[in-house]
Amino acid sequence: MEFGFTTAAYVVAAVLFILSLGGLSGQESAKRAVWYGIAGMALAVVATLMGPGAGLWFWSLILIAGGGVIGYQLATKVQMTQMPELVAAMHSLVGLAAVFVGFIAHFEIGNAAAGGDLGTFAAMIAKKSAVEVNILRVELFLGIFIGAVTFTGSVIAYGKLAGRVNSAATKLPGGHMLNIAAAAIAVLTLIWYFNSGGFFPLFIMTLAALFVGYHLIMGIGGADMPVVVSMLNSYSGWAAAAIGFSLGNDLLIVVGALVGSSGAILSYIMCKAMNRSFVSVILGGFGGPAGEQMAVEGEQVAIDADGVATALNEADSVIIIPGYGMAVAQAQTAVAELVRKLRAQGKNVRFAIHPVAGRLPGHMNVLLAEAKVPYDIVMEMDEINDDFPDTDVAIVIGSNDIVNPAAQDDPNSPIAGMPVLECWKAKQVFVSKRGQGTGYSGIENPLFFKDNTRMFYGDAKASLDTLLPKID
Repeated sequence: MEFGFTTAAYVVAAVLFILSLGGLSGQESAKRAVWYGIAGMALAVVATLMGPGAGLWFWSLILIAGGGVIGYQLATKVQMTQMPELVAAMHSLVGLAAVFVGFIAHFEIGNAAAGGDLGTFAAMIAKKSAVEVNILRVELFLGIFIGAVTFTGSVIAYGKLAGRVNSAATKLPGGHMLNIAAAAIAVLTLIWYFNSGGFFPLFIMTLAALFVGYHLIMGIGGADMPVVVSMLNSYSGWAAAAIGFSLGNDLLIVVGALVGSSGAILSYIMCKAMNRSFVSVILGGFGGPAGEQMAVEGEQVAIDADGVATALNEADSVIIIPGYGMAVAQAQTAVAELVRKLRAQGKNVRFAIHPVAGRLPGHMNVLLAEAKVPYDIVMEMDEINDDFPDTDVAIVIGSNDIVNPAAQDDPNSPIAGMPVLECWKAKQVFVSKRGQGTGYSGIENPLFFKDNTRMFYGDAKASLDTLLPKID
């Protein structure tokens, strides 16, 4: 069988990718799962270089080496706080690759029709029937559309996460009607392209898709950005699958489907955790609460390290809630040391992790694992939320929306109905926070004004470093 090694290698690589995806569901198996993924990708690259269309070895090796160097530099220099925007940037590259491959497939269809000296892909197209060529046109059309949406959407997500684009939900005049019009243009150009086979309708559709990606993500606010990252991950997977169909690459189809479906499932889970409509989010925040938000009364009362230390030394049970502020301050090691000292006194110390804590799915779990926090004391929201009334001290480190009681009390809040960690039910609450700002999403938090809450102002790492020597 021609290219039998490539086919067999693709099967093995697909199995490794499935094992990798399954292993990433647990902290204990995640390291092994990463190596499965590395091995699968290495095997896939080697098999592709030896498979159909093999050649141009010099340029292939140069590009692989260049990509490897760039990847290594990013992996060693990017901080954990920059991981969300890095992931968004990587998604944009997948989308752009889908657009380029789709265009090349279109031009190769023309080359196959013209005859003459054909390359491997054009020669494969030349053997297809008219029906098969039309199917290929639909595949490349969808690949370009999804890829273009992913590209501009990911660029805007990167800008919002990196603070270079306003994180507030912003729409152009006309709002969702513009998205509907752009989608309608895409449908009309598909019919046009299917009947004419010309480049111009493909070009018009690409412009419409680029606008859709831009406008969809601009219309999603900062509170929903963790879902956006997951959603764009799904989009990039479907774009890769569409490329796989166009190129006739079985492994690309399998991997794209894995990424696309897992990203969609994760997005749905996160939307459920935030009480968001999945359809609403993927359509750029369609709908949502309206009206004036409830006014927050009272004042934020500060406390120093001595006061926090006294409460912790007297407490029997402590729940720590980490958020993006912990990542920014790189305070996870100090938090782990605080936990070690408290547990050495026999106190019951646990972590409460909200599904959308941070700006990336699993962000807090990764940070705590890096700091060697025991897995068995890291609890999900549903596992620990009922324990707050029996907890002496709750410590919030750099979190805002996931501990905001307005989600339950204010029907006009942007996060109304979102399940949150009910830390205000603990006997005492200490919030480690840089200042009195509203945080990334711009939503005021009544928790900070409650009678049993005290604000432990300052950089999280510096504050904890001051606190640690005072823990007996």
